[in-house]
Amino acid sequence: MTSLRKLGPSDLEVFPLSLGGNVFGWTADETRSFAVLDAYAAAGGNFLDTADSYSAWVEGNEGGESETVIGRWLKSRGNREDIVVATKVSQHPAYPGLSGANIKAAADASLRRLGTDHIDLYYTHFDKPEVPVEEIIGALDELVKAGKVRYIAASNISPERLRESLEFSDREGLARYVALQPHYNLVSRDTYEGSLLEVASRAGLAAVPYYALAAGFLTGKYRPGTTVDSPRAGGAARHLATERGPRVLAALDEVAGAHGVAVPTVALAWLAARPTVAAPIASARTVEQLPALLGVADLVLTDDELTLLSRASA
Repeated sequence: MTSLRKLGPSDLEVFPLSLGGNVFGWTADETRSFAVLDAYAAAGGNFLDTADSYSAWVEGNEGGESETVIGRWLKSRGNREDIVVATKVSQHPAYPGLSGANIKAAADASLRRLGTDHIDLYYTHFDKPEVPVEEIIGALDELVKAGKVRYIAASNISPERLRESLEFSDREGLARYVALQPHYNLVSRDTYEGSLLEVASRAGLAAVPYYALAAGFLTGKYRPGTTVDSPRAGGAARHLATERGPRVLAALDEVAGAHGVAVPTVALAWLAARPTVAAPIASARTVEQLPALLGVADLVLTDDELTLLSRASA
């Protein structure tokens, strides 16, 4: 059985792949979403990532669709205690921002959609620098004390604001971030490496990177002369126009061939081996897409392979 990883200083133990819920209620309807969730759980997966705003960008949706799908799945399977549920606040159209009152109201709305009495990991989705960290941490601490949230985390935050938040928590003895969700992958390293990584590392935070496969580019299906039918095709294909993109694909092909595994498995394995990273996030809208993602749990890259990939992505 795959070893679970401890999530920073918390007592949460998570599968080394966090299943992204952005597709649930968007490109995967409820039936297909349930099938993906069942297959992930059957493989030992226990770490779901969603947000209250998923998928408000779709015409006809209002936000919260992903949480609702996950909540219905948890209820139908009776496995809530086996699953680590992470969701986020600040971007729902009806609950925008990080005022103390909004954080608490949004959490209650997420709990209703998820059909649960607690959120295991609650992220500030996008930091709002106009809101004092004292107000944000204070509201999150109230949720923890009320038993509605077990642990708190941050995403899309500057190193300075992250440091300020951690220092305030330590000084006042309030709930403290245990994890950080940065944008981080083989073709986007400066979005985490540097001062943000340094703050996270010093504070003992676990990183749970999003865009782990660069909107699909690191699956290897985007090649010169190919056309991919995907809502994210434009964003992914742009990496082909850079020097780094094709260089990274060549390195991924080499390592994947040596192990007899899929290209995305290698991209995720490189990320999972990086300092502070506990579990990359990747989503699947079909069961067929899952094996290449789940393979990260069993693939151990050699030092030479990690160096090859790191140099190609530099």
